[in-house]
Amino acid sequence: MHSQVPPVAYPPPVQLIVQFLEQASKPSVNEQNQVQPPPDNKRNRILKLLALKVAAHLKWDLDILEKSLSVPVLNMLLNELLCISKVPPGTKHVDVDLASLPPTTAMAILLYNRWAIRTIVQSSFPVKQVKPGPPQLNVMNQMQQEKELTDNILKVLKEQAADSILVLEGALQLSKDLYVHTIRTLDLLAMEPGMVNGETESSTAGLKISAEEIQCQVCYDLGAIYFQQGSTNAAVHEKAKEMFFKTKELIAKNGSSSLHFTIDEERLAGYCQACGVLTLSSDDTSQQATPYSQIHRCMKSGNYQDIVNIFLEDNLTLSLPVQFRQSVLRELFQKSQQGNDALDEVCFKVCVCNTVCDVLQGRTVDVQFCQLFLKPSKEKIDFLLEVCSKSLNLENASEVLKRKMAAFLKNLCLGLEDLQLVFMISSHELFMKLLKDDERKLLIDQMRKRSPRINLCTKPVASFYDIPASASVNIGQLEHQLILSVDPWRIRQILIELHGMTSERQFWTISNKWEVPNVYGNVILGIKDSLTRDLVYILMAKGLHCCAIKDFVHAKQLFAACLELVTEFSPKLRQVMLNEMLLLDIYTHEAGPGASGERPPSDLISRVRGYLEMRVPDIPLRQVIAEECVAFLLNWCENEYLTMQVPLPLVQTNPYVKLGQLLAATCKELPGPKESRRTAKDLWEVVVQICSVSNQHKRGNDGRVSLIKHRESTLGIMYRSELLSFIKKLREPLVLTTILSLFVKLHNVREDIVNDIAAEHISIWPSSIPNLQSVDFEAVAVTVKELVSYALTINANNHFWLIIQADIYFATNQYSAALHYYLQAGAVCSDFFNKVVPPDVYTDQVIKRMIKCCSLLNCHTQVAILCQFLREVDYKTAFKALQEQNSHDAMDSYYEYIWDVTILEYLTYLHHKRGETDKRQIAIKAIGQTELNASNPEDVLQLAAQRRKKKFLQAMAKLYF
Repeated sequence: MHSQVPPVAYPPPVQLIVQFLEQASKPSVNEQNQVQPPPDNKRNRILKLLALKVAAHLKWDLDILEKSLSVPVLNMLLNELLCISKVPPGTKHVDVDLASLPPTTAMAILLYNRWAIRTIVQSSFPVKQVKPGPPQLNVMNQMQQEKELTDNILKVLKEQAADSILVLEGALQLSKDLYVHTIRTLDLLAMEPGMVNGETESSTAGLKISAEEIQCQVCYDLGAIYFQQGSTNAAVHEKAKEMFFKTKELIAKNGSSSLHFTIDEERLAGYCQACGVLTLSSDDTSQQATPYSQIHRCMKSGNYQDIVNIFLEDNLTLSLPVQFRQSVLRELFQKSQQGNDALDEVCFKVCVCNTVCDVLQGRTVDVQFCQLFLKPSKEKIDFLLEVCSKSLNLENASEVLKRKMAAFLKNLCLGLEDLQLVFMISSHELFMKLLKDDERKLLIDQMRKRSPRINLCTKPVASFYDIPASASVNIGQLEHQLILSVDPWRIRQILIELHGMTSERQFWTISNKWEVPNVYGNVILGIKDSLTRDLVYILMAKGLHCCAIKDFVHAKQLFAACLELVTEFSPKLRQVMLNEMLLLDIYTHEAGPGASGERPPSDLISRVRGYLEMRVPDIPLRQVIAEECVAFLLNWCENEYLTMQVPLPLVQTNPYVKLGQLLAATCKELPGPKESRRTAKDLWEVVVQICSVSNQHKRGNDGRVSLIKHRESTLGIMYRSELLSFIKKLREPLVLTTILSLFVKLHNVREDIVNDIAAEHISIWPSSIPNLQSVDFEAVAVTVKELVSYALTINANNHFWLIIQADIYFATNQYSAALHYYLQAGAVCSDFFNKVVPPDVYTDQVIKRMIKCCSLLNCHTQVAILCQFLREVDYKTAFKALQEQNSHDAMDSYYEYIWDVTILEYLTYLHHKRGETDKRQIAIKAIGQTELNASNPEDVLQLAAQRRKKKFLQAMAKLYF
């Protein structure tokens, strides 16, 4: 039996080009051991020709070549094309008449200049830094050489940019078709000149490119370079617009599929839209239809009220990206801070539009809205309600959108102290339609507890059996009413009528939305009387549904009716309903008074304890109730009960009670001496077991033994998913901090971890695990991310949680997001940097990570400034950063934030050395400020440093928030 030969893996075409040119450009060494340039021999000429043939095979598609070849390699390839196409070396392309040249020669010149322009444009875009691997000296040297070579080529291309533009503009006048070299024409050129018979210079040699295709590509490339130059010369945008719209016309005329060279039509459309905005004229009606151009025109003309109207309309259409809306608001804030006080109202209105849009799309309310709403007024409330009304089409809006808006308005009421403003919202038509009567009563009840001026009257409820049944109606209509009704007395009335019409139907089955847990279903469906069975099942199913959608008022009515009914005949179901009502009362308190910090009544706490200690046999129990009871006790710091009073058999049989006891004991001991950390060790071992995987060996068909990992193992007291679900019911800060700290430590124990994540109380956990291979560290990493995201929904201003979130982004190389959270952590604990950030928040490790983030984002001036924040200024890193010339930050405009005189002196020397007079003057001005004089008292120097720290961090926050 012959074994199958594996297929040969051939290198891709572009890799062949690199290899051919690399071999052809290898320097030689002479007898004196001196390095000589590569010889012009037959071997090297053949290698260069092979590289050209590969490019010809790719039809000289610049998109493919640019994507896969570095600038030096592509520069060498196109120079070889010019050479073989008989363009004399040293000839200025702008001095050559393309129309008089052979078609392949003209095409070679055109191709080179198109590439030159495209490379200049491409180099202006920021490039995401590739994460460096382990440092290898030869690889680093090679990368450095390639970078220097690329920079030199770019410098030459930019110097010749004006000539290249003239060449391309001249190409637009060509009316004849051109030809590009193919493998056949390159072979002909390689023959002896006498054997060619002039065929390569005839008008039919090579691959034909039509004049319109050439014009289309040249227009696009010229448009791109004009657009780039428009940043310094606005008038050039007109030329860019002309080129891009001409490209669109040619594509529409010839069809994009007919083009030999492809054009990114999405990018072209973006260019056209941008040009339309930047060059908007009074007769440009087609462009005025887009919100972008309208906003740009309003910003330029100062017609800010129209911006508010556009944003308000967009709250329904949602055509503007959230990032664009935020950037417009930032620009308005900037203009307002520059002294235009009239913009304060516009900023508020735009911010309100953005906030309502965020609410409807499920995003959190922005901190800027909270700041602008610190001093609410009648006018502000009026406008907010107008935006809410216009942003939600009540007739067509989904229930989800309505609930989001209702929750927003409800939270707004709870946050207001002025009752007149509360009544403005609660009496508004939108509020009345979105919130049901019972929800409004519950809200007023919460407000009443805060203020004695609100009175709430409650109507007495009639007994469940006091309502007579009405005459029967059509069965279908009654079933429809039964599905829709949440009134227990009406449900009973309908069922009596239905059972009077037919005794064959089981009415609890008419809706597939009516679900009760299996542990209850078996007991309920065992009820012999069909009317009672239907009634109990439907009341419980509807009550559970209302509970799930947080309609607690109706849920309580339905459960109370069900309890009254089952008390007559079933002690087992009576206890079931008491358990469900306990769960409902927990949910009601947590969503109502508990959300504002009010402790639960002692009666509720006693009932929760009673449930956990209950030992009634044969009672069907739902696991979620025990889970919620333990979470409830932890959330309200009932640590004494959980650690000292809970019965031992309960701890041994209920995993949630055991977990709750360990969490409570660990929190109770914080911060404590080292010897009191036994409970922390016990909690650690329980969680490690939950996160461990069971390994099994399995023999495959080929006889080999493979290792199988079971993600959800039963090694622990519960599954990891169950643990995560339980933690997401917790909201007590110390409990969350403790469990988060544990998972962070577990994440850091991993052997291949590069960047540790910091957390509070991390030292209380063991520093190693005996069986490291058994822990599913991927699941641990996912859990840490989920936990910190959840924790921040509970309190978005906890600076330690924000640092953990930042560390996670840092460890996963998301440096911009990491900076956002590092800055947010500092902002929330320093009144937006108006006070000193506590040193336990901005530790040296945090500052060093911020420095690395800025460095990898190419923001080198920010790096130098942050080096001053360290306990000992890192001059080496600062000086190295300042030497970088390719910086993506504000550079010299940041000099006012530097207080270290040594760094300022180095900057002065550096700019003098480079001949940068203007920047040197800025550095000299910064160093000459009297408050930085070294002879000043220490407190004056500290004050100067603190003032600059504050301004710099606020500037960074505006950049990354």
